[in-house]
Amino acid sequence: MSEKKIIADSALNLNRRAFLGKSALGVGGLALGSLLGCNFYKKEGGGLITKTDNPLGIKGVLSSPHHAAKIKRVIYLFQSGGPSQLELFDYKPMLNQRRGEDLPESIRNGQRLTGMTSGQDSFPLVGSNFGFKQHGKNGTWISDLLPYTAKMVDELCIVKSMYTEAINHDPAVTFFQTGSQQPGRPSIGSWLSYGLGSENENLPAFTVLLSRGSGRPNGQPLYTRLWGNGFLHSLHQGVQFRAAKDPVLYLNDPQGISKQTKRHILDNLAELNEKQYQEFGDPEIQSRIAQYEMAYRMQTSVPEVINTEKEPDYIYKMYGADAKIPGTYAANCLLARRLAEQDVRFIQLYHMGWDQHDNLPAAIEKQAKDVDQASAALVADLKQRGMLEDTLVVWGGEFGRTNYSQGLLTDTNYGRDHHPRCFTMWMAGGGIKPGFVYGETDEFGYNIVKNPVHVHDFQATLLHLLGIDHERLTYKYQGRRFRLTDVEGHLIKDILA
Repeated sequence: MSEKKIIADSALNLNRRAFLGKSALGVGGLALGSLLGCNFYKKEGGGLITKTDNPLGIKGVLSSPHHAAKIKRVIYLFQSGGPSQLELFDYKPMLNQRRGEDLPESIRNGQRLTGMTSGQDSFPLVGSNFGFKQHGKNGTWISDLLPYTAKMVDELCIVKSMYTEAINHDPAVTFFQTGSQQPGRPSIGSWLSYGLGSENENLPAFTVLLSRGSGRPNGQPLYTRLWGNGFLHSLHQGVQFRAAKDPVLYLNDPQGISKQTKRHILDNLAELNEKQYQEFGDPEIQSRIAQYEMAYRMQTSVPEVINTEKEPDYIYKMYGADAKIPGTYAANCLLARRLAEQDVRFIQLYHMGWDQHDNLPAAIEKQAKDVDQASAALVADLKQRGMLEDTLVVWGGEFGRTNYSQGLLTDTNYGRDHHPRCFTMWMAGGGIKPGFVYGETDEFGYNIVKNPVHVHDFQATLLHLLGIDHERLTYKYQGRRFRLTDVEGHLIKDILA
């Protein structure tokens, strides 16, 4: 490009229209900095955003909650693959009495099936191979597969009437996490980071932990977009913690880089980014600066929070032997409690392996053993520390399983297909009725007969507990105002304490 052309382009950028446009973007940048709670400009000798004027971390878009919040944080134990409610929580003795009989058409009523069973000549009913007993003050039925969960049933609110439209894994998980079956929307944790911000400036508001179950180790995969920020600023995406030498990718410095050198690099990089922002006015550049600074602070905070060696022996015994093995569900539950202690807003655990289309009795026994003790321990641990009253713990998958066998039914073996019409989740903690069962399915365990709860209803209730009106937390994108619950969702008042 010639020098004359460069000068002409520069002059064009300085015309009245460009000046007004850049001024508007500059004001917008200041507003963004205010919303994110970050100081994007240098302080004396301190570099960029090494400290903020807000000691409680990064602010959200909401200056205050829409109403009084019941909780401060959420730990979501997502059981990926679709746990069978009929083996775990929804006791249906009639299915054992009529084992092998064909599912009546009057019960199915032409409802959609997956391609894996739609071609079957028959749909033989099958009850659980495992026993159920009543537990707690209200005599709640819990499977023998979950002895630790059974002991804490008086802390749980069990919802047996969840339902969804999605019938396959990817759209169903995406729907639960983002409020849409189509990818590209922000996840729950991103919405909370955007709305409420963080109470810890040294850790992200939204963290993610993954574990692989023993029931079906090579089952359905998960995608990073499930904890993505969608159309929100990238500052709000979930940060995955791994069971590896480097728990957060690209966080550690190369050998030979001192802390002082890194600080100098970041300061100069921030100045370059700031010039880019002044040139283009892209708010994402400001988010990038904030992310660099968060990573800088996390270099100290992450090793400290993931190091569980100082936990007393009784804690390891409480969570189970696997709690000492990084990357297991038990270890992640313990880490979730430590992150909650540091006021991380949304802690997302994914445990894979629940997709049991065949060999279900053997697979679900292993899978339940993975999660039972650690899930119960997490609730008990939070309670003994006085944290359960302002923490919500959620346990559940993307859909349930059919009451008929997929494939060959034998005396000892069977499988179950996906079933979105009814399934079970449980919640425990602040603002939720403990020792309470909500919703009811028919005697076949196929349809809901009382108090149905849609995915958007669950999401609306979760936001309500955090002080957010789900209809008022919105983000304008491509000419439309989006929200987590899309255009649906109702508060489930009956389960609120």
